[in-house]
Amino acid sequence: MLTVSWLSSFKSADKLEALGLPDEPVRLNGFIHITTDNKIKLFCPNPEFGQNVMTSLPMMLAEELDVDWKNVTVEMGPHDPAKLGAQFTGGSNSVRMYWKPLREAGAAARQMLRQAAAQSWNVAESEVTTKAGVLSHASGKSAAYGEMASKAAALPVPKEFKLKKPKEFTIVSNSKKNVEIKKITSGKPLFGMDYSVDGMLIAMIQHPPAFGMKLKSFDAAEALKMPGIKEVFTLKLFDDNFEQGIFDTRSFNELLVIVGSSTWQVMNARKKLVVNWQPTGGQKDRMGGRGPSRELTLPAGLESTATQMQQMKEYAAKPAQQLRKDGDPETAFANAAQVIERTYYGPFLAHNCMEPMNFFAHVTEEKALLAGPLQAPGFSEASVAKLLNLPADKIEIQMTRMGGGFGRRAYGHYLYEAALISRKVKAPVKLIYTREDDMTYGIYRPMYTATYRAALDANKNLVAFHVKGGGIPEHPIHANRFPAGAVDNYLAEGWQIPSNITIGAFRAPRSNFNAAAEQSFLDEVAEAAGKDPIEFRLALLRRAKENPVGKNNEYEPDRYAGVLELVRKKSGWGSADNGKYSRGVAAYFCHNSYAAHVVDMVTREGQPYVERVFSAMDCGIVINPDAATNMVQGAVIDGIGNAFYGELTLKEGVAQQQNFYNYRMIRINEAPKIIQVHFVKNELDPTGLGEPPFPPVFGAVANALYKMKGKRYYNQPFKDERQEAI
Repeated sequence: MLTVSWLSSFKSADKLEALGLPDEPVRLNGFIHITTDNKIKLFCPNPEFGQNVMTSLPMMLAEELDVDWKNVTVEMGPHDPAKLGAQFTGGSNSVRMYWKPLREAGAAARQMLRQAAAQSWNVAESEVTTKAGVLSHASGKSAAYGEMASKAAALPVPKEFKLKKPKEFTIVSNSKKNVEIKKITSGKPLFGMDYSVDGMLIAMIQHPPAFGMKLKSFDAAEALKMPGIKEVFTLKLFDDNFEQGIFDTRSFNELLVIVGSSTWQVMNARKKLVVNWQPTGGQKDRMGGRGPSRELTLPAGLESTATQMQQMKEYAAKPAQQLRKDGDPETAFANAAQVIERTYYGPFLAHNCMEPMNFFAHVTEEKALLAGPLQAPGFSEASVAKLLNLPADKIEIQMTRMGGGFGRRAYGHYLYEAALISRKVKAPVKLIYTREDDMTYGIYRPMYTATYRAALDANKNLVAFHVKGGGIPEHPIHANRFPAGAVDNYLAEGWQIPSNITIGAFRAPRSNFNAAAEQSFLDEVAEAAGKDPIEFRLALLRRAKENPVGKNNEYEPDRYAGVLELVRKKSGWGSADNGKYSRGVAAYFCHNSYAAHVVDMVTREGQPYVERVFSAMDCGIVINPDAATNMVQGAVIDGIGNAFYGELTLKEGVAQQQNFYNYRMIRINEAPKIIQVHFVKNELDPTGLGEPPFPPVFGAVANALYKMKGKRYYNQPFKDERQEAI
């Protein structure tokens, strides 16, 4: 058997290792597993939550290994960063991060097989060829990979090997079906909620009803009388001196836990708890992982959306942190023939993964087995090791398929909670959040606002641009993105308000708000300048290419313009044939990729309805075209739903939306009838795709609404009653 592994840190991928392993298939610390009877098993390193990495990542490996895809089986690899790399699903980084390491692992294994065949046949290695898992020589000799696997495993890993050129690809850039589609459609146990072992108990947490409150006292007498209930106790998540890591967070630190034999029993018994709560008086956390260790203060108080909005207005009027300044924007605005100023608002958003948070834990004094849906197992392992006082090599994390992630499952607090509960009760435990628990526990998309100003000269040319944005508890501004670099006089500022509402990454963090506000505003500026909205953007991008302003512009003007030109062509922009539609356009750059959408809106039963969407993407080489198309389509639907309906509000610290009956999600019949997805064809290394299509959807919807209704929408979600209330 031959196994090739990637030994790396999060930032590097330059070591390969070969190991000889027994012939029987076993879980192993490597990407490639070949038995003597030619069974080829490839291991996916990154957690899967629907973005199809379990297919796309092994495709890259199989391409360079040169095997027949139909003879390959794929499994989720174990959590083992020493052998499998960073194993982090987030930031639209999976394909980009593994593009080189996986190809190198496949190419190295293929070369070792060729070397083994050459030695066995006493021929030159250069004369041995491969095709679809078979080694061949001009003399007529041939062998399946499995026949040479053991001998190849004994060879040293080559220091140099040749990677295929894109034109040589036979697997990459050719659509392959999801390797788990049969398991998914037949209901096989893949998800954390499916995980079960003999003797497993169920745990739930009763958390405070409001942010800014904590446990005062409780009476569990009646709950403990209920069938199947084992224990009720309190538990502290982080000690006062615990330094949290990069993806550590806590909404409520003192936990009231109820443990029983079944989910139903625990849910019913939890209703019998009598609990008294009290104000927290403020909290302090010690944070690490993002720069030097620092203290973070979570203020006391019961926050409400109405007062938060007033507070944001007050902060917006104060001086802010300068993030970037080009030219002399103050003078340009003072001398402008026309100044356009608009303010935009975005609410807290809940992730609402279809599978609520859950995790299995079996912790003993010697070791810990943890299993469940998690985006960042490596980061969580470091913290759980500190919490349990166990070395990392005594902690096993098994990664189940996730029923959605969107950034929510990067935060491993629910894993820590499960582990501490298991240690306390000395039994295997599955911690389960209900939908209401999940939606009211925090880790929301932050609440944002931004004011944009544009200065036009007498000839309607854009001569200055200013954005000042803030939020609770972080600002949304990406200061070095378009239109930075395209305007002589440019100013970006940011401010933020501390809060005890816990927030976290939400599909395309900050960009999901920026794109909505910026792209809506650019349309309004284009109209004031008397220019077509696409041509207006293209003219700015030409300026950014030919005579850029500043030195830190993040985007490539040619690629940005490329998606606009592609979507203009594919949508028939400006064609009289599309006259029945109210059309909106938007484009954005984030996660190293470029996205543009044209939204076609009609009135249906008196309500705006997005009937068609044309999307253009530049994400470099597309690994699996059908899956990539599906990902963009999903992002489009998700964006439309959030633009029209997404909103979580608070009253005295209490989340006012607890389930889908009052947190509105897009329905199937509200999805567009047609979503055409087009990719810019190039041979650039792959970049992000899970997040980049999402942000510009908001702006395209807002711009289409303006065409339909004749008024601008500045506040999300885009609905008339909210517009009037604010």
